[in-house]
Amino acid sequence: MRFAAFAALGLAVAAGPVAAHDTVSPADRLVHEQMLVLDTHLDTPVLFERPGWDFTRWHEYAWDVSQLDIPRMEAGGLDGGFFVIYTPQGGLDEAAMIKARDDALMRATAIQRVVAANPDKLAFATTADDAERIHREGKRIVFQSIENSYPLGDDVSLLGLYYRLGVRMAGPVHSKNNQFADSTTDTPRWNGLSPLGRQWVAEMNRLGMIVDGSHSSDAVFDQLLALSKAPMILSHSGPRAIFNHPRNIDDERMRRLAKAGGVMFVNSVFLVKHDTSEERDAIDARQQKWESLNASERRKLVADKAALDARQPYTNATFEMFIKSLLHSIGVMGVDHVGIGADWDGGGGVIGMEDIASLPKVTARLRKEGFSESDIAKIMGGNLLRVMRAVEKQAGR
Repeated sequence: MRFAAFAALGLAVAAGPVAAHDTVSPADRLVHEQMLVLDTHLDTPVLFERPGWDFTRWHEYAWDVSQLDIPRMEAGGLDGGFFVIYTPQGGLDEAAMIKARDDALMRATAIQRVVAANPDKLAFATTADDAERIHREGKRIVFQSIENSYPLGDDVSLLGLYYRLGVRMAGPVHSKNNQFADSTTDTPRWNGLSPLGRQWVAEMNRLGMIVDGSHSSDAVFDQLLALSKAPMILSHSGPRAIFNHPRNIDDERMRRLAKAGGVMFVNSVFLVKHDTSEERDAIDARQQKWESLNASERRKLVADKAALDARQPYTNATFEMFIKSLLHSIGVMGVDHVGIGADWDGGGGVIGMEDIASLPKVTARLRKEGFSESDIAKIMGGNLLRVMRAVEKQAGR
């Protein structure tokens, strides 16, 4: 997910005192640390290209609005996940597609660069077995995914290039319709998948890449589910019953996804309406240049942001709202078909869970709700590995 208003700088301030049910006990933390914890949608690679931003350094969310780096992964017990090669939707003419192709390859190169520079901390994974091995080695797991297949142009065989680069998940579309499919936040053009989109599904299955239906229209979701020979997922979606937004999905489709062996990874974005004003966008643009600001510019930014939040908060979504969404999803789909895809660095985060360092609170809350450690382990990473193995097996056939 990509938001024009990128972040909620005032979340931590707005949160107030920590509620008793938000606390993490030593026992909670131990359970969390002993699990393999994965998130299916990490937009952090957009920051790898930001001048001065360093993935190896702890960043303060309240300053540069980033939500994930290596120190905070360690603090939050996140063992890894899918790092996203994201490309915004542009024109469908040849020149625009060539630019999109080049931009996506540059983002993929940035991911390669960061992993290569940190061999003691990070390692690429392409299979479920890789993830388990890397976890045993004490390193963070870097899967790769494509958000928006637009950069492929009209040639689905380019998926093979990304497969060779290590990509193991892709979604056909983002916030606008493209050559493959209709977006859930655009006016239908194809009434589902285009003919090229159907070829895309077949090639994804052949290669052994996970089909991701997040951002797809309801009609596209239905067709993906019917066409894919392997289980599909929603890498960062939520229940429409909790918040009626096109990016969320209805209970009936959630049940069908579960019946087909798929998983919905619950995001933390579409819980309430957000402030996406021009004033918010201007603040965001300044925050994205945090590393280059001098001391007085930083103080002025923080003051301006605080004033805007006092008048017009970015969000009033809370940790409780996220938990309500997660519990609803589990109730509809079952513990075998739900995971976490909070959309870090892509618009995610709520009051009380502003960055990845807060992730143990989810495990603590699920324990308080009575879930067994084995069931929590499925939600935190096991369900993803199960789907990966099913996709790998299907491709092997």
